[in-house]
Amino acid sequence: MDCRVYIVSCPDYDHADEKMQLLFSMMGGIDRFVKAGEKIVLKANLLQAAIPDQAVTTHPRIVAAAARMVKGEGALPIIADSPGAGYKYNSKTLNTLYRKSGMLEAAEASGAELNFDTTCVAVSFPRGKLIKHFEVINPVTTADGVLGLCKLKTHTLMSITGAVKNNFGVIPGLSKPGYHAKLHDKAQFADMLLDLAEYVSPRLSIMDAVVGMEGDGPGVAGFPRHVGLLLGSVNPLALDIVASEIIGLRREQNPLLIAAAKRGITPSCIEEVELVGAEISKIRVPGYRLPATIEELGIREHLTWWQKPLGPYLKDWLSQAPRVRGKKCVACGICRDSCPAGAITILDTKRRAAFIDDKQCIRCYCCHELCPEGAVELRRSLMHRLLGIGAGERSA
Repeated sequence: MDCRVYIVSCPDYDHADEKMQLLFSMMGGIDRFVKAGEKIVLKANLLQAAIPDQAVTTHPRIVAAAARMVKGEGALPIIADSPGAGYKYNSKTLNTLYRKSGMLEAAEASGAELNFDTTCVAVSFPRGKLIKHFEVINPVTTADGVLGLCKLKTHTLMSITGAVKNNFGVIPGLSKPGYHAKLHDKAQFADMLLDLAEYVSPRLSIMDAVVGMEGDGPGVAGFPRHVGLLLGSVNPLALDIVASEIIGLRREQNPLLIAAAKRGITPSCIEEVELVGAEISKIRVPGYRLPATIEELGIREHLTWWQKPLGPYLKDWLSQAPRVRGKKCVACGICRDSCPAGAITILDTKRRAAFIDDKQCIRCYCCHELCPEGAVELRRSLMHRLLGIGAGERSA
């Protein structure tokens, strides 16, 4: 497998076309990945209807630049994604998503099509280690190829979301909670993502790291952070390894890399990646804020010898717990609809607001990730503090 990752400097989105041309040139040209007459899905990260400046979605300038290049080869670029859990995969949702994220303007400027086909297809994937069947959005199954256009963001469940996790968007929105419900463990969820990435097999992945997201991403609770880079690779895992190094996310803090190493997948560490265009030491971003939940991956190494046997039973007490800020909540129901455990209700009190039943919560953080108002916060438990686990490793 090709383990090269190509990197170009891109100071802002005004340089998107120029820098995307340079990146593709370094990789052998767009004609290496696209042929005339093909239908090519541009799989952007369109988690939710957020404006480009919030860094929640792939920037429309990057998507438009890729679409122009695909169009220039005589192929048809189709911008497609299914938003996060809790959002219905229908034309109304997609229309709002495309307008707010800037994808409508990107399509108009580049000649790309916006996908409004909301049918889904059950597919078999016998090679999957964990998952043998997926339900995926139809545009992916009917396209000749997929180009992944991901965003560099932190992620409260998986530590980072990049090229591999971008493929989770091919699962229709309201089907996503089912994966969280069955795969509570981060290691299992990572295994599912690796299976899904192998099924989708994007011909190429481009990472929008011009402005990334730090803190408690990947939704509006995170914060934009200027990085000034574009990254490309035919290997989505290699791309994520480099992205992790850029933000200071250690290998043992990344469930995807841990799962890849257990499977014997190459690469699973930076030493197995070849960088083209920059040295890793020159592109690391100091002080990049990681999710507060990052410490949960290291719980066992923090526990003393007598505490370790209790780890599995204290999982909820040792993790960040989602809580609703009543004053910010508008009772839209997105958190309720996204919750795979059915732990959230909308209380019909004097002021309607969401309520999370901590006993039912499985700590998937979908509610925190998808709340459009940023009304769900993460709080450490009393046991979390008593066992001496710190307030979170916000940067490496």
